[in-house]
Amino acid sequence: MNRFPIPQRFSYTINCNGVLMDLGEPMVMGILNITPDSFYIGSRKQTEKEIAERVDCIIGEGGKIIDVGAFSTRPGALEVSEEEEMERLRYGLTILRKQQPTAVVSVDTFRPSVAKMAVEEFGVAIINDVSEGGITGIVDRPMNGTLLRRKRGEYPEIFTMAAKLGVPYILMSVQPSLEKLTMEFAKEIQMLRDLGVKDIILDPGFGFGKTMEANYHILSNLRKLSIFDLPILVGLSRKRLLYNRLNTDPKGALNATTVANTVAVLNGASILRVHDVKEAVEVCRILEPINMEK
Repeated sequence: MNRFPIPQRFSYTINCNGVLMDLGEPMVMGILNITPDSFYIGSRKQTEKEIAERVDCIIGEGGKIIDVGAFSTRPGALEVSEEEEMERLRYGLTILRKQQPTAVVSVDTFRPSVAKMAVEEFGVAIINDVSEGGITGIVDRPMNGTLLRRKRGEYPEIFTMAAKLGVPYILMSVQPSLEKLTMEFAKEIQMLRDLGVKDIILDPGFGFGKTMEANYHILSNLRKLSIFDLPILVGLSRKRLLYNRLNTDPKGALNATTVANTVAVLNGASILRVHDVKEAVEVCRILEPINMEK
């Protein structure tokens, strides 16, 4: 029996600044961290030269989306003010747009005002919200009032902002289990639809609010999220759930990342969010003929 039955892929497009992007086949999103404290030191880019080189590298190695973040959400990270996050993003996005003016860009933020600035001032095409609508910012640190607002029936502010801006929205779960994740996704997708958000991408949120066992359970059962008929993004790159199992660190987790990304694509992932673009693109290319078999 095939341990990884190939999931039926479906045609799905998202509207990125008026251009339709086809997510019917797996693609790669390259990470650009404009931060001094991201968990993987190799991803930190702060000078103009570093940012320009990283942007060119992502596109040159086959990345289709550049995900820009200016606020580290790793466990134990320091709080960054809204003003500081915006200042970092303006600096980085100015360089990015000069270097790669037509690149499809997503902004990694949980703040509605930051997302608005990035979309309106720099033509960012996608909001990548790692807070599940404001539940957490920094990993496992609840944001005040979010759950209370939901109990009262109010929509999360980032949901409302995504609808107002009319851009694709990545909904990342911080739930502890596949069952809870699925239940909350169903509610949140309906909220987003009610508000008029047309393009939704699901991210199970590996490493966010989950035990080691739960992370691996979700990865092995990723295909179950296909019930929503929405594209799935996975962010496994060099994370603790990989390097701890091998008694190494983020620097030593490239091979583990490639293995995990392979499992994710075989289980239906549409987007791989990674630090190492070349290796992830190779995963997609090697699996392309396998995914074509029915």
